Amino acid sequence: MPDQPLLTHDEVRAIADLARLSLSEDEVALYARQLSAILDDFQKLQQVDTAHLALTTSVLPPASTLRADTPLPPLTPAEVVANAPAAEGDQFKVSAVLGDE
Repeated sequence: MPDQPLLTHDEVRAIADLARLSLSEDEVALYARQLSAILDDFQKLQQVDTAHLALTTSVLPPASTLRADTPLPPLTPAEVVANAPAAEGDQFKVSAVLGDE
């Protein structure tokens, strides 16, 4: 934990306001200490030399969860509109958007 809090009580109150939280003075003091400890840990991590490490987006091997894209026979016009709320022949029937123009 840092010797002095990295966040002031006013900063914690401002963060709480952004999150629309109402905090008591005890909570403000507690969160100031806890958030300052978290920020202190991040400052320590910033000091770690990672220049020799390869960039990593995931530790898991890449794998697609999608099915193979295989062509299928097309639907007939009647099949396309079969589940439409309203159809006229082989076309979808929709309400007018622009009025009677």
